[in-house]
Amino acid sequence: MRALLTILSLFITMEIYAYKPLYVVNGNIVESIEHIPHDDIERIDNLPANEETIAKWGIEASEGVILVTLRYDQNATFHYGEFDNFTEYLSSVVRWDSTMPAERVSLRIEVDSNGKATISEVISSTSKQYLKRVTRAIEEAPLWQPAKKSGVATHSQHLVNLQLPKGKNIPKEMGVIIR
Repeated sequence: MRALLTILSLFITMEIYAYKPLYVVNGNIVESIEHIPHDDIERIDNLPANEETIAKWGIEASEGVILVTLRYDQNATFHYGEFDNFTEYLSSVVRWDSTMPAERVSLRIEVDSNGKATISEVISSTSKQYLKRVTRAIEEAPLWQPAKKSGVATHSQHLVNLQLPKGKNIPKEMGVIIR
């Protein structure tokens, strides 16, 4: 009896994890939508797994289709010299010596229609001095290629998580509880 229940639960688990809808973002099939910031999504439509959906999207749509429409057609991109990633660029220009303690900052930045990046929200920062240096680096950073919607440049938001020096762990905070 126990073996039968184990096999039955295995099949139920496999069926739950086997459900994988087809993700379509701005008309392009993608593996996942987990990487898309919520603020960038304009609309989400869920198409059922029926004959019409399968006829339009193919056999991959047999588990349904999730259509995601973004606020823009083309993502904002950052390219400067050897850097194709804004975080890598920042880690190269923010001066933070390896003898200094490890620090981390998490920011939400906005890239305007001209490609200028500005901080719209400080999510967290372990040090005011470090935040000041990262802020200065963002203010002096080269322009991005802005996001586009219908061929027109538009603003977009991005997350920046930066920890320096590379490879050094942030020390755990110690506290004392007095009862």
